[in-house]
Amino acid sequence: MSSATPFAGTSRVRRLPLAGVLRLGRPSDIWFKPALSVVVAVAPPNLILLALGRLDLAMYTMAGSLCALYAHHRPYAARARALAGVVLGMVAGLGVGLVAASLTGSAVVLVTVGALVAAVQKALCDATRIGPPGHVVLTFISSASLFAPQTLAQVPGHLALALAAGAWAWLVGMAPGLFRPHGPERRATAHALNAAAAYAENRRPHASGTAHAAVQAAWQTLLSAGARSETRRALERLVVRAEVALAAPADADPHRLRAWARELRGTGPVPRTACDSELLGVEAELAAPASRWWRALGPLAPIAMRTALGCALAGYASLALGIGRPYWALVTAASLYQANVTLTWSRGVQRVVGNLVGVLVFAAVVPLAHLGPAALVLCCLAFNFGAEALMGRNYWLGSICVTPMALLITEFAGYQEPGRLIAERVVDTLVGALVGFVAAMAVTNRRAGDRVEHALAAVERARARAARLLAEPHPTPGSLATAQRALAAALVDLRVGVEAASGEWWQRALPQERVVRAEQAGHRTLAATIRHHRAEGARP
Repeated sequence: MSSATPFAGTSRVRRLPLAGVLRLGRPSDIWFKPALSVVVAVAPPNLILLALGRLDLAMYTMAGSLCALYAHHRPYAARARALAGVVLGMVAGLGVGLVAASLTGSAVVLVTVGALVAAVQKALCDATRIGPPGHVVLTFISSASLFAPQTLAQVPGHLALALAAGAWAWLVGMAPGLFRPHGPERRATAHALNAAAAYAENRRPHASGTAHAAVQAAWQTLLSAGARSETRRALERLVVRAEVALAAPADADPHRLRAWARELRGTGPVPRTACDSELLGVEAELAAPASRWWRALGPLAPIAMRTALGCALAGYASLALGIGRPYWALVTAASLYQANVTLTWSRGVQRVVGNLVGVLVFAAVVPLAHLGPAALVLCCLAFNFGAEALMGRNYWLGSICVTPMALLITEFAGYQEPGRLIAERVVDTLVGALVGFVAAMAVTNRRAGDRVEHALAAVERARARAARLLAEPHPTPGSLATAQRALAAALVDLRVGVEAASGEWWQRALPQERVVRAEQAGHRTLAATIRHHRAEGARP
Protein backbone atom coordinates (compact mmCIF):
# COMPACT_ATOMS: atom_id res chain seq x y z
CA MET A 1 0.00 0.00 0.00
CA SER A 2 1.48 3.30 -1.07
CA SER A 3 1.41 6.37 1.08
CA ALA A 4 2.50 8.79 -1.57
CA THR A 5 -0.63 10.79 -1.10
CA PRO A 6 -1.56 12.14 2.30
CA PHE A 7 -4.88 10.37 2.34
CA ALA A 8 -6.23 7.45 0.45
CA GLY A 9 -9.41 5.48 0.50
CA THR A 10 -13.04 6.42 0.85
CA SER A 11 -15.16 7.80 3.64
CA ARG A 12 -15.64 5.39 6.51
CA VAL A 13 -18.24 5.00 9.20
CA ARG A 14 -16.82 3.42 12.35
CA ARG A 15 -18.62 1.10 14.69
CA LEU A 16 -19.64 2.80 17.92
CA PRO A 17 -18.34 0.97 20.99
CA LEU A 18 -20.35 -0.26 23.94
CA ALA A 19 -17.91 -2.63 25.59
CA GLY A 20 -15.76 -0.84 28.13
CA VAL A 21 -17.65 2.47 28.02
CA LEU A 22 -18.77 2.04 31.64
CA ARG A 23 -15.65 0.26 32.85
CA LEU A 24 -14.14 1.79 35.98
CA GLY A 25 -10.56 3.00 35.82
CA ARG A 26 -7.98 3.73 38.47
CA PRO A 27 -8.54 6.94 40.43
CA SER A 28 -6.15 9.83 40.01
CA ASP A 29 -3.22 9.97 42.42
CA ILE A 30 -4.64 13.22 43.79
CA TRP A 31 -8.37 12.51 43.48
CA PHE A 32 -8.94 13.83 46.99
CA LYS A 33 -7.42 17.25 46.28
CA PRO A 34 -10.06 18.62 43.89
CA ALA A 35 -12.73 16.90 46.00
CA LEU A 36 -11.57 18.59 49.20
CA SER A 37 -10.79 21.86 47.46
CA VAL A 38 -14.28 22.27 46.05
CA VAL A 39 -15.82 21.58 49.48
CA VAL A 40 -13.54 24.15 51.13
CA ALA A 41 -14.29 26.65 48.36
CA VAL A 42 -18.07 26.13 48.39
CA ALA A 43 -18.74 25.77 52.13
CA PRO A 44 -17.88 29.24 53.54
CA PRO A 45 -19.90 31.29 51.00
CA ASN A 46 -22.89 28.96 51.29
CA LEU A 47 -22.77 28.92 55.08
CA ILE A 48 -22.54 32.71 55.18
CA LEU A 49 -25.56 32.98 52.89
CA LEU A 50 -27.36 30.41 55.07
CA ALA A 51 -26.69 32.51 58.16
CA LEU A 52 -27.97 35.60 56.35
CA GLY A 53 -31.05 33.80 55.08
CA ARG A 54 -30.08 34.50 51.46
CA LEU A 55 -29.52 31.05 49.95
CA ASP A 56 -31.26 32.40 46.85
CA LEU A 57 -27.90 34.04 46.03
CA ALA A 58 -25.97 30.77 46.23
CA MET A 59 -25.99 30.27 42.46
CA TYR A 60 -23.73 33.32 42.08
CA THR A 61 -21.26 32.33 44.77
CA MET A 62 -21.24 28.76 43.43
CA ALA A 63 -20.07 30.15 40.09
CA GLY A 64 -16.89 31.44 41.69
CA SER A 65 -16.43 28.57 44.13
CA LEU A 66 -16.48 25.89 41.40
CA CYS A 67 -13.33 27.41 39.91
CA ALA A 68 -11.49 25.48 42.64
CA LEU A 69 -11.98 22.35 40.51
CA TYR A 70 -9.35 23.43 37.98
CA ALA A 71 -5.58 23.27 37.48
CA HIS A 72 -4.67 20.83 40.25
CA HIS A 73 -2.00 19.16 38.11
CA ARG A 74 -0.23 22.40 37.24
CA PRO A 75 2.82 23.81 39.07
CA TYR A 76 1.86 26.66 41.34
CA ALA A 77 3.34 29.41 39.17
CA ALA A 78 1.30 28.17 36.21
CA ARG A 79 -1.68 27.34 38.44
CA ALA A 80 -1.92 30.94 39.64
CA ARG A 81 -2.31 32.15 36.05
CA ALA A 82 -4.66 29.36 35.04
CA LEU A 83 -6.98 29.79 38.02
CA ALA A 84 -7.11 33.53 37.49
CA GLY A 85 -8.10 32.92 33.87
CA VAL A 86 -10.78 30.43 34.91
CA VAL A 87 -12.26 32.87 37.44
CA LEU A 88 -12.38 35.67 34.86
CA GLY A 89 -13.84 33.31 32.26
CA MET A 90 -16.46 32.09 34.70
CA VAL A 91 -17.48 35.61 35.65
CA ALA A 92 -17.57 36.65 31.99
CA GLY A 93 -19.87 33.76 31.06
CA LEU A 94 -22.07 34.48 34.06
CA GLY A 95 -22.19 38.13 33.08
CA VAL A 96 -23.32 37.35 29.54
CA GLY A 97 -26.05 35.09 30.89
CA LEU A 98 -27.31 37.58 33.48
CA VAL A 99 -27.34 40.50 31.05
CA ALA A 100 -29.19 38.44 28.45
CA ALA A 101 -31.71 37.30 31.07
CA SER A 102 -32.34 40.90 32.09
CA LEU A 103 -32.82 42.12 28.51
CA THR A 104 -35.15 39.51 27.06
CA GLY A 105 -37.66 36.91 28.14
CA SER A 106 -37.56 35.04 24.84
CA ALA A 107 -36.53 31.47 25.60
CA VAL A 108 -35.44 30.93 21.99
CA VAL A 109 -33.09 33.90 22.14
CA LEU A 110 -31.73 32.77 25.50
CA VAL A 111 -31.06 29.25 24.24
CA THR A 112 -29.29 30.69 21.20
CA VAL A 113 -27.09 32.86 23.40
CA GLY A 114 -26.36 29.88 25.65
CA ALA A 115 -25.34 27.73 22.67
CA LEU A 116 -22.96 30.38 21.32
CA VAL A 117 -21.41 30.94 24.75
CA ALA A 118 -20.98 27.16 25.18
CA ALA A 119 -19.17 26.96 21.83
CA VAL A 120 -16.80 29.76 22.83
CA GLN A 121 -16.14 28.14 26.20
CA LYS A 122 -15.44 24.78 24.58
CA ALA A 123 -13.00 26.28 22.08
CA LEU A 124 -11.15 28.34 24.69
CA CYS A 125 -10.85 25.47 27.18
CA ASP A 126 -9.51 23.13 24.49
CA ALA A 127 -7.13 25.72 23.05
CA THR A 128 -5.66 26.58 26.44
CA ARG A 129 -5.65 22.92 27.53
CA ILE A 130 -7.05 23.90 30.88
CA GLY A 131 -7.87 20.27 31.68
CA PRO A 132 -10.75 18.71 33.65
CA PRO A 133 -13.53 19.59 34.16
CA GLY A 134 -13.10 21.65 31.00
CA HIS A 135 -15.93 23.77 29.66
CA VAL A 136 -18.79 21.80 31.22
CA VAL A 137 -18.85 23.61 34.58
CA LEU A 138 -18.53 26.99 32.86
CA THR A 139 -21.40 26.13 30.52
CA PHE A 140 -23.56 24.87 33.39
CA ILE A 141 -23.25 28.19 35.22
CA SER A 142 -23.65 30.46 32.19
CA SER A 143 -26.62 28.48 30.85
CA ALA A 144 -28.41 28.36 34.19
CA SER A 145 -27.95 32.11 34.63
CA LEU A 146 -29.81 32.72 31.36
CA PHE A 147 -33.02 31.55 33.02
CA ALA A 148 -32.52 33.27 36.39
CA PRO A 149 -34.98 36.16 36.92
CA GLN A 150 -32.82 39.25 36.69
CA THR A 151 -32.74 43.03 36.23
CA LEU A 152 -29.81 45.04 34.92
CA ALA A 153 -29.48 46.79 38.27
CA GLN A 154 -28.90 43.45 40.02
CA VAL A 155 -26.19 42.22 37.65
CA PRO A 156 -23.18 44.09 39.16
CA GLY A 157 -23.94 42.85 42.66
CA HIS A 158 -24.37 39.26 41.52
CA LEU A 159 -21.13 39.39 39.54
CA ALA A 160 -19.37 40.82 42.59
CA LEU A 161 -20.52 37.79 44.61
CA ALA A 162 -19.14 35.45 41.95
CA LEU A 163 -15.86 37.33 41.78
CA ALA A 164 -15.44 37.30 45.56
CA ALA A 165 -16.11 33.55 45.71
CA GLY A 166 -13.73 33.09 42.78
CA ALA A 167 -10.99 34.93 44.67
CA TRP A 168 -11.56 32.58 47.62
CA ALA A 169 -11.39 29.58 45.25
CA TRP A 170 -8.07 30.94 43.90
CA LEU A 171 -6.68 31.03 47.43
CA VAL A 172 -7.92 27.50 48.09
CA GLY A 173 -6.26 26.25 44.93
CA MET A 174 -2.95 27.91 45.77
CA ALA A 175 -2.89 27.05 49.49
CA PRO A 176 -1.25 23.59 49.16
CA GLY A 177 1.82 25.31 47.72
CA LEU A 178 2.62 26.60 51.19
CA PHE A 179 3.22 23.04 52.41
CA ARG A 180 4.46 21.25 49.27
CA PRO A 181 5.65 23.88 46.79
CA HIS A 182 6.97 21.36 44.26
CA GLY A 183 4.13 18.85 44.58
CA PRO A 184 2.85 18.93 40.96
CA GLU A 185 6.37 18.67 39.51
CA ARG A 186 7.22 15.76 41.82
CA ARG A 187 4.05 13.91 40.82
CA ALA A 188 4.65 14.44 37.10
CA THR A 189 8.25 13.23 37.44
CA ALA A 190 7.18 10.17 39.46
CA HIS A 191 4.58 9.34 36.81
CA ALA A 192 7.26 9.54 34.09
CA LEU A 193 9.58 7.25 36.07
CA ASN A 194 6.86 4.68 36.70
CA ALA A 195 5.79 4.74 33.03
CA ALA A 196 9.39 4.25 31.92
CA ALA A 197 9.77 1.36 34.36
CA ALA A 198 6.61 -0.26 32.98
CA TYR A 199 7.96 0.03 29.43
CA ALA A 200 11.34 -1.38 30.43
CA GLU A 201 9.56 -4.46 31.85
CA ASN A 202 7.01 -4.85 29.05
CA ARG A 203 8.15 -3.35 25.76
CA ARG A 204 4.81 -3.16 23.99
CA PRO A 205 3.74 -0.33 21.63
CA HIS A 206 1.01 0.86 23.99
CA ALA A 207 3.44 1.03 26.91
CA SER A 208 5.90 2.96 24.73
CA GLY A 209 3.29 5.55 23.79
CA THR A 210 2.18 5.94 27.40
CA ALA A 211 5.76 6.30 28.62
CA HIS A 212 6.73 8.88 26.00
CA ALA A 213 3.58 10.87 26.75
CA ALA A 214 4.35 10.77 30.49
CA VAL A 215 7.92 11.97 29.94
CA GLN A 216 6.73 14.75 27.66
CA ALA A 217 4.10 15.78 30.23
CA ALA A 218 6.80 15.87 32.92
CA TRP A 219 8.95 18.17 30.79
CA GLN A 220 5.99 20.45 30.10
CA THR A 221 5.26 20.61 33.81
CA LEU A 222 8.86 21.40 34.74
CA LEU A 223 9.27 24.01 31.99
CA SER A 224 6.15 25.84 33.20
CA ALA A 225 7.13 25.76 36.88
CA GLY A 226 8.88 29.13 37.08
CA ALA A 227 12.33 29.71 38.55
CA ARG A 228 14.77 26.79 38.27
CA SER A 229 15.50 25.93 41.88
CA GLU A 230 17.87 23.16 42.92
CA THR A 231 14.87 20.91 43.59
CA ARG A 232 13.61 21.48 40.09
CA ARG A 233 17.04 20.73 38.60
CA ALA A 234 17.08 17.44 40.51
CA LEU A 235 13.65 16.59 39.11
CA GLU A 236 14.88 17.40 35.59
CA ARG A 237 17.72 14.93 36.03
CA LEU A 238 15.24 12.24 37.02
CA VAL A 239 13.19 12.89 33.89
CA VAL A 240 16.41 12.45 31.92
CA ARG A 241 16.76 9.04 33.61
CA ALA A 242 13.28 8.17 32.37
CA GLU A 243 14.28 9.25 28.85
CA VAL A 244 17.37 7.07 29.01
CA ALA A 245 15.22 4.09 30.03
CA LEU A 246 13.02 4.64 26.98
CA ALA A 247 16.04 4.83 24.69
CA ALA A 248 17.67 1.68 26.11
CA PRO A 249 14.98 -0.32 27.93
CA ALA A 250 17.11 -3.47 28.02
CA ASP A 251 19.71 -1.65 30.12
CA ALA A 252 17.22 0.09 32.41
CA ASP A 253 16.62 -0.89 36.02
CA PRO A 254 12.83 -0.75 36.60
CA HIS A 255 13.25 -1.27 40.34
CA ARG A 256 15.53 1.76 40.62
CA LEU A 257 13.13 3.88 38.56
CA ARG A 258 10.22 2.91 40.79
CA ALA A 259 12.30 3.49 43.92
CA TRP A 260 13.02 7.04 42.75
CA ALA A 261 9.31 7.53 42.05
CA ARG A 262 8.43 6.40 45.59
CA GLU A 263 10.97 8.80 47.08
CA LEU A 264 9.20 11.68 45.35
CA ARG A 265 6.11 11.16 47.47
CA GLY A 266 5.73 13.48 50.42
CA THR A 267 8.15 16.29 51.12
CA GLY A 268 11.43 14.39 51.47
CA PRO A 269 14.57 15.30 49.52
CA VAL A 270 14.57 14.64 45.78
CA PRO A 271 16.92 11.77 44.80
CA ARG A 272 20.20 13.02 43.33
CA THR A 273 21.50 11.47 40.13
CA ALA A 274 23.79 12.97 37.50
CA CYS A 275 25.41 16.32 36.84
CA ASP A 276 23.98 19.38 35.12
CA SER A 277 25.71 18.57 31.81
CA GLU A 278 22.68 16.46 31.03
CA LEU A 279 20.41 19.50 31.32
CA LEU A 280 21.98 21.53 28.54
CA GLY A 281 19.29 23.06 26.37
CA VAL A 282 16.72 23.63 29.10
CA GLU A 283 17.73 27.29 29.37
CA ALA A 284 17.36 27.66 25.60
CA GLU A 285 13.88 26.19 25.73
CA LEU A 286 12.89 28.50 28.57
CA ALA A 287 14.20 31.49 26.64
CA ALA A 288 12.36 30.52 23.44
CA PRO A 289 9.04 32.31 22.84
CA ALA A 290 6.09 30.26 24.05
CA SER A 291 3.56 29.05 21.53
CA ARG A 292 0.40 31.13 21.55
CA TRP A 293 -2.75 29.26 22.57
CA TRP A 294 -4.95 31.14 20.13
CA ARG A 295 -3.17 29.45 17.22
CA ALA A 296 -5.05 26.28 18.20
CA LEU A 297 -8.45 27.91 17.69
CA GLY A 298 -8.52 27.33 13.93
CA PRO A 299 -8.36 23.51 14.06
CA LEU A 300 -11.00 23.57 16.81
CA ALA A 301 -13.59 25.30 14.60
CA PRO A 302 -15.49 22.06 13.71
CA ILE A 303 -15.76 21.10 17.39
CA ALA A 304 -16.99 24.59 18.26
CA MET A 305 -19.56 24.38 15.45
CA ARG A 306 -20.74 21.02 16.76
CA THR A 307 -21.12 22.49 20.22
CA ALA A 308 -23.06 25.53 19.04
CA LEU A 309 -25.39 23.53 16.78
CA GLY A 310 -25.94 20.66 19.21
CA CYS A 311 -26.58 22.90 22.21
CA ALA A 312 -28.97 25.13 20.28
CA LEU A 313 -30.97 22.23 18.80
CA ALA A 314 -31.10 20.46 22.19
CA GLY A 315 -32.43 23.61 23.85
CA TYR A 316 -35.00 24.18 21.09
CA ALA A 317 -36.17 20.57 21.34
CA SER A 318 -36.59 20.93 25.09
CA LEU A 319 -38.65 24.08 24.57
CA ALA A 320 -40.82 22.31 22.00
CA LEU A 321 -41.53 19.61 24.56
CA GLY A 322 -42.60 22.22 27.11
CA ILE A 323 -39.76 21.62 29.56
CA GLY A 324 -39.24 24.51 31.93
CA ARG A 325 -35.43 24.25 32.10
CA PRO A 326 -34.05 23.94 28.54
CA TYR A 327 -30.57 24.73 29.83
CA TRP A 328 -30.41 21.17 31.19
CA ALA A 329 -30.70 19.80 27.66
CA LEU A 330 -28.19 22.41 26.47
CA VAL A 331 -25.64 21.46 29.12
CA THR A 332 -26.14 17.75 28.41
CA ALA A 333 -25.33 18.34 24.75
CA ALA A 334 -22.33 20.52 25.66
CA SER A 335 -20.93 17.82 27.93
CA LEU A 336 -20.78 15.27 25.10
CA TYR A 337 -18.29 16.85 22.75
CA GLN A 338 -14.88 15.24 22.85
CA ALA A 339 -12.00 15.01 20.38
CA ASN A 340 -13.96 12.85 17.92
CA VAL A 341 -17.33 11.25 17.28
CA THR A 342 -16.42 7.91 18.85
CA LEU A 343 -15.38 9.53 22.13
CA THR A 344 -18.46 11.76 21.95
CA TRP A 345 -20.64 8.65 21.70
CA SER A 346 -18.92 7.10 24.71
CA ARG A 347 -19.41 10.26 26.72
CA GLY A 348 -23.08 10.32 25.72
CA VAL A 349 -23.63 6.80 27.03
CA GLN A 350 -21.82 7.67 30.25
CA ARG A 351 -23.83 10.87 30.67
CA VAL A 352 -27.20 9.17 30.18
CA VAL A 353 -26.41 6.28 32.53
CA GLY A 354 -24.98 8.58 35.21
CA ASN A 355 -27.88 11.01 35.05
CA LEU A 356 -30.54 8.32 35.17
CA VAL A 357 -28.96 6.72 38.22
CA GLY A 358 -28.39 10.18 39.67
CA VAL A 359 -32.10 11.09 39.61
CA LEU A 360 -32.78 7.92 41.60
CA VAL A 361 -30.21 9.05 44.17
CA PHE A 362 -31.90 12.45 44.25
CA ALA A 363 -35.27 10.82 44.87
CA ALA A 364 -33.74 8.96 47.81
CA VAL A 365 -32.05 11.96 49.46
CA VAL A 366 -34.55 14.74 48.74
CA PRO A 367 -36.57 14.03 51.93
CA LEU A 368 -33.39 14.58 53.93
CA ALA A 369 -32.56 17.77 52.01
CA HIS A 370 -36.05 19.11 52.71
CA LEU A 371 -35.50 18.96 56.47
CA GLY A 372 -34.21 22.52 56.29
CA PRO A 373 -31.80 24.92 54.57
CA ALA A 374 -28.83 23.61 56.56
CA ALA A 375 -29.56 20.05 55.46
CA LEU A 376 -29.81 21.25 51.86
CA VAL A 377 -26.41 22.92 52.02
CA LEU A 378 -24.78 19.88 53.65
CA CYS A 379 -26.24 17.53 51.04
CA CYS A 380 -24.86 19.72 48.26
CA LEU A 381 -21.42 19.74 49.89
CA ALA A 382 -21.48 15.95 50.16
CA PHE A 383 -22.37 15.58 46.49
CA ASN A 384 -19.68 18.08 45.54
CA PHE A 385 -17.11 15.89 47.25
CA GLY A 386 -18.52 12.67 45.82
CA ALA A 387 -18.59 13.99 42.27
CA GLU A 388 -14.91 14.87 42.25
CA ALA A 389 -13.90 11.76 44.17
CA LEU A 390 -15.62 9.48 41.64
CA MET A 391 -15.25 11.36 38.35
CA GLY A 392 -11.72 10.07 37.76
CA ARG A 393 -12.93 6.45 37.84
CA ASN A 394 -15.42 7.05 35.04
CA TYR A 395 -17.56 9.99 33.97
CA TRP A 396 -20.82 8.15 34.56
CA LEU A 397 -19.88 7.38 38.15
CA GLY A 398 -19.17 11.02 38.92
CA SER A 399 -22.41 12.04 37.19
CA ILE A 400 -24.33 10.05 39.78
CA CYS A 401 -23.35 12.75 42.27
CA VAL A 402 -23.41 15.70 39.86
CA THR A 403 -27.06 15.10 38.94
CA PRO A 404 -28.57 15.28 42.44
CA MET A 405 -26.28 18.19 43.27
CA ALA A 406 -27.57 20.15 40.24
CA LEU A 407 -31.15 19.32 41.19
CA LEU A 408 -30.63 20.41 44.78
CA ILE A 409 -29.07 23.70 43.67
CA THR A 410 -32.42 24.61 42.09
CA GLU A 411 -33.89 24.40 45.61
CA PHE A 412 -31.71 27.25 46.87
CA ALA A 413 -34.17 29.71 45.35
CA GLY A 414 -37.19 27.90 46.83
CA TYR A 415 -38.97 24.58 47.16
CA GLN A 416 -39.32 22.54 43.96
CA GLU A 417 -41.70 19.62 43.49
CA PRO A 418 -39.40 16.55 43.31
CA GLY A 419 -41.49 14.53 40.87
CA ARG A 420 -41.52 17.32 38.31
CA LEU A 421 -37.80 17.95 38.72
CA ILE A 422 -37.02 14.28 38.13
CA ALA A 423 -39.26 14.03 35.07
CA GLU A 424 -37.82 17.17 33.50
CA ARG A 425 -34.25 16.09 34.18
CA VAL A 426 -34.79 12.66 32.60
CA VAL A 427 -36.41 14.11 29.49
CA ASP A 428 -33.79 16.82 29.09
CA THR A 429 -30.97 14.29 29.52
CA LEU A 430 -32.35 12.04 26.79
CA VAL A 431 -33.14 14.95 24.47
CA GLY A 432 -29.76 16.61 25.00
CA ALA A 433 -27.82 13.38 24.48
CA LEU A 434 -29.73 12.36 21.36
CA VAL A 435 -29.79 15.75 19.65
CA GLY A 436 -26.22 16.52 20.68
CA PHE A 437 -24.90 13.31 19.17
CA VAL A 438 -26.85 13.81 15.95
CA ALA A 439 -25.19 17.24 15.64
CA ALA A 440 -21.79 15.64 16.16
CA MET A 441 -22.42 13.30 13.25
CA ALA A 442 -23.81 16.09 11.07
CA VAL A 443 -20.84 18.45 11.46
CA THR A 444 -17.88 16.66 9.91
CA ASN A 445 -14.34 17.33 11.09
CA ARG A 446 -12.04 16.98 8.11
CA ARG A 447 -9.44 19.01 9.97
CA ALA A 448 -8.70 15.97 12.14
CA GLY A 449 -6.97 14.45 9.12
CA ASP A 450 -5.22 17.72 8.34
CA ARG A 451 -3.86 17.74 11.88
CA VAL A 452 -2.29 14.34 11.28
CA GLU A 453 -0.66 15.61 8.09
CA HIS A 454 0.74 18.67 9.90
CA ALA A 455 1.95 16.48 12.77
CA LEU A 456 3.70 14.15 10.31
CA ALA A 457 5.49 17.11 8.76
CA ALA A 458 6.50 18.36 12.21
CA VAL A 459 7.93 14.94 13.13
CA GLU A 460 9.89 14.76 9.89
CA ARG A 461 11.33 18.26 10.41
CA ALA A 462 12.24 17.55 14.04
CA ARG A 463 13.82 14.21 13.12
CA ALA A 464 15.84 15.76 10.29
CA ARG A 465 17.16 18.47 12.62
CA ALA A 466 18.12 15.96 15.29
CA ALA A 467 19.81 13.71 12.71
CA ARG A 468 21.74 16.69 11.32
CA LEU A 469 23.01 17.59 14.77
CA LEU A 470 24.00 13.98 15.43
CA ALA A 471 26.10 14.04 12.28
CA GLU A 472 28.00 17.13 13.38
CA PRO A 473 31.30 16.40 15.18
CA HIS A 474 30.76 19.14 17.77
CA PRO A 475 27.16 20.36 17.93
CA THR A 476 26.44 23.58 19.81
CA PRO A 477 26.07 22.87 23.56
CA GLY A 478 22.47 22.29 24.40
CA SER A 479 21.27 22.16 20.79
CA LEU A 480 21.01 18.38 20.67
CA ALA A 481 19.08 18.24 23.95
CA THR A 482 16.67 20.87 22.65
CA ALA A 483 16.24 18.97 19.38
CA GLN A 484 15.68 15.77 21.33
CA ARG A 485 12.81 17.25 23.34
CA ALA A 486 11.33 18.89 20.24
CA LEU A 487 11.29 15.50 18.50
CA ALA A 488 9.73 13.82 21.54
CA ALA A 489 7.01 16.47 21.66
CA ALA A 490 6.33 16.09 17.93
CA LEU A 491 5.99 12.31 18.28
CA VAL A 492 3.52 12.68 21.15
CA ASP A 493 1.48 15.22 19.14
CA LEU A 494 1.43 12.85 16.18
CA ARG A 495 0.12 9.97 18.28
CA VAL A 496 -2.57 12.20 19.85
CA GLY A 497 -3.60 13.43 16.40
CA VAL A 498 -3.80 9.93 14.95
CA GLU A 499 -5.91 8.68 17.85
CA ALA A 500 -8.27 11.64 17.52
CA ALA A 501 -8.65 11.25 13.76
CA SER A 502 -9.08 7.48 14.01
CA GLY A 503 -12.28 7.96 15.99
CA GLU A 504 -13.77 10.53 13.62
CA TRP A 505 -16.63 9.68 11.26
CA TRP A 506 -16.67 10.57 7.56
CA GLN A 507 -12.90 10.76 7.60
CA ARG A 508 -10.72 9.79 4.68
CA ALA A 509 -8.39 6.90 5.38
CA LEU A 510 -5.35 7.96 7.34
CA PRO A 511 -1.83 7.40 5.96
CA GLN A 512 -1.18 4.57 8.39
CA GLU A 513 1.94 3.29 6.64
CA ARG A 514 3.50 6.73 6.62
CA VAL A 515 2.59 7.26 10.27
CA VAL A 516 4.23 3.96 11.27
CA ARG A 517 7.40 4.76 9.34
CA ALA A 518 7.59 8.26 10.81
CA GLU A 519 7.12 6.98 14.36
CA GLN A 520 9.70 4.22 13.93
CA ALA A 521 12.28 6.57 12.42
CA GLY A 522 11.52 9.24 15.00
CA HIS A 523 11.94 6.89 17.96
CA ARG A 524 15.20 5.51 16.52
CA THR A 525 16.57 9.04 16.15
CA LEU A 526 15.30 9.95 19.60
CA ALA A 527 17.11 6.97 21.10
CA ALA A 528 20.28 7.91 19.22
CA THR A 529 20.19 11.47 20.60
CA ILE A 530 19.81 10.19 24.14
CA ARG A 531 22.66 7.68 23.75
CA HIS A 532 24.86 10.40 22.23
CA HIS A 533 24.00 12.74 25.07
CA ARG A 534 24.85 10.07 27.64
CA ALA A 535 28.16 9.31 25.93
CA GLU A 536 29.11 13.01 25.91
CA GLY A 537 28.21 13.31 29.60
CA ALA A 538 30.37 10.28 30.47
CA ARG A 539 33.52 11.73 28.90
CA PRO A 540 36.07 13.19 31.33
